Amino acid sequence: MTNQNVFVPEMGGMAAVAGSAPLYPSLPPRSCGSAAVSASLGGGGISLKKRCLSHLEMSGARLNSWMESMKASSPTHAKAAAVFSSIDDERTSWMRKHPSALGKFEQIISASKGKQIVMFLDYDGTLSPIVDDPDMAFMSESMRGAVRDVARYFPTAIVTGRCRDKVFEFVKLAELYYAGSHGMDIQVPKYKKSKVKGDLFQPASEFLPMIDQVYKALVEKTKSTPGAKVENNKFCVSVHFRCVDEKLWSNLFGQVNTVMKDFPSLRLTQGRKVLEIRPPIKWDKGKALEFLLESLGFADCDDVLPVYIGDDRTDEDAFKVLRNRGQGIGILVSKSPKETKAAYSLQEPAEVMDFLQRLVEWKQLTLNGTPEL
Repeated sequence: MTNQNVFVPEMGGMAAVAGSAPLYPSLPPRSCGSAAVSASLGGGGISLKKRCLSHLEMSGARLNSWMESMKASSPTHAKAAAVFSSIDDERTSWMRKHPSALGKFEQIISASKGKQIVMFLDYDGTLSPIVDDPDMAFMSESMRGAVRDVARYFPTAIVTGRCRDKVFEFVKLAELYYAGSHGMDIQVPKYKKSKVKGDLFQPASEFLPMIDQVYKALVEKTKSTPGAKVENNKFCVSVHFRCVDEKLWSNLFGQVNTVMKDFPSLRLTQGRKVLEIRPPIKWDKGKALEFLLESLGFADCDDVLPVYIGDDRTDEDAFKVLRNRGQGIGILVSKSPKETKAAYSLQEPAEVMDFLQRLVEWKQLTLNGTPEL
């Protein structure tokens, strides 16, 4: 791999990480023992820097640290507006490092010359707006059309923390690749050619009964907290606190912590106004990206340009993979400056749709013989 295809304005180049053997020569069994999972996926936990804990015994300073983290990553609209108005200089500096993918569209297209673009798209906050009720996060027909058009020209995958079946109900496009539960439930379209065996990859199958137990326990435990919503995403459980009064956040976290004490092997992570419980395997959206590139036959190719668009902390795992590969483009969807491994930015789903439409228009022009940008 070379690093010429990763654009990181004012941040220097990235060293390439080359690999000689296929990452995933074949799909592992849908159900396997914990030892096998640990061996095949690397085992281990995840660093505290990512705010993930394998054993939760929260009190005092550690609880306060989690609460501050929840507040910092999930500001109210009023607070966000106040912060935004007071950090114009910071935003200007941030935009220099992570310029608009629309403003730098020609630069991105230039990087794709002679390469196959592969699109990876988060769902919530990227293809649909963030809403109070996660069951109502519908994408617009115009966005669906833009994604459908992109998939006609480029392999396209939805990579989400949502249950795969649920996100398919939202997107309704059978020609896409779907990676649900942060990549722990991947489905390849049956009519697509793949370098791996089978059309379904579920590295955490053995944890399904435990995840179901946690879901039921959390529903019962959190029902006394107004606004809390527990969502079963099949291979992980989400506890949404977007509609919970901030004064009750510590109470809600205490309830989650109490349940987690009965499942010490599971991991607790945090996203945008959501706490998520995951199986203890080394798997995330970055691993899902690598798996999908492998299944498409692009694991060790120089003629591919992965483009990943996402808005959440969990998407940083994919952005990091692109940087480490020295190949690909990460685009963060955010109106506010935040620490990210992405090279470019877009402000909201409407800009994501504009970017996708421009990508399709460019491809159509090149196929019609019009010179490339």
